[in-house]
Amino acid sequence: MIGRRPPGRDRGSFTAELAAGLPALMLLLLAGLTAVAAVTAKGQCVDAAREGALAGARGEGAAAAAGRVAPPRAEIDVAAGTETVTVVVRAPVRLLGAHLPAVTVEGRAVAAREPEAGG
Repeated sequence: MIGRRPPGRDRGSFTAELAAGLPALMLLLLAGLTAVAAVTAKGQCVDAAREGALAGARGEGAAAAAGRVAPPRAEIDVAAGTETVTVVVRAPVRLLGAHLPAVTVEGRAVAAREPEAGG
């Protein structure tokens, strides 16, 4: 039968390890949540750019089509050439803290113009 160990030098070691490890765990959680938010916003920017480029290729409003899908506070740039339409959507992603800087993600899509019907 094994008896209990008398209290000794190990007393309070769990509290000290928790106090040292908890801030690191919170920082890791903050970084993970920020990464998820950035990847989600990146996907939204790519989808918005694709929608805008396809709408522009059909002769419709590219910025309006991209704006319906883009994340909040996104900037939409449309460059219409003679044969292609390029749409770039940029959106800031706020880190989980008001005083921290924002990360900007970008989505870009190019679509070939469709030929004019009739004529």
